[in-house]
Amino acid sequence: MTPNELAALHAAAFPHEPWSAADFAAFLQDPTTLLVTHSHGFALLRIVLDEAEILTFAVDPAAQGQGHGGVILANALRQANAGGAARVFLEVAADNAPARALYARAGFVQTGLRKGYYAQSAAAPVDALLLEHALS
Repeated sequence: MTPNELAALHAAAFPHEPWSAADFAAFLQDPTTLLVTHSHGFALLRIVLDEAEILTFAVDPAAQGQGHGGVILANALRQANAGGAARVFLEVAADNAPARALYARAGFVQTGLRKGYYAQSAAAPVDALLLEHALS
């Protein structure tokens, strides 16, 4: 996927906080960045030493609920492990029930909380849950 394609898909999945094509281009130039693509989405990770962080994860809204997220996540975890990561971290909005369920099914556990982390223009800020998954 090109930076423009990544930005368009990200904007569809996250209309309130879309990343630009320039954002994606910058990440893709970083040798610590891992991009895992799928026909209906992607995961963007950073691997430093034995830790990986999922920076963003997007599934086309028209294809959500069909198992694509699970496939992308499983591939991302496999590739992170192959890249030397022993643990994977991420943040997820507390009100994003589908994503939280996906991460729970994959074995992520909550290790922290950032109160009011996600600002919303027309509503109260949403907490970010910090999740971790140990890779074998």
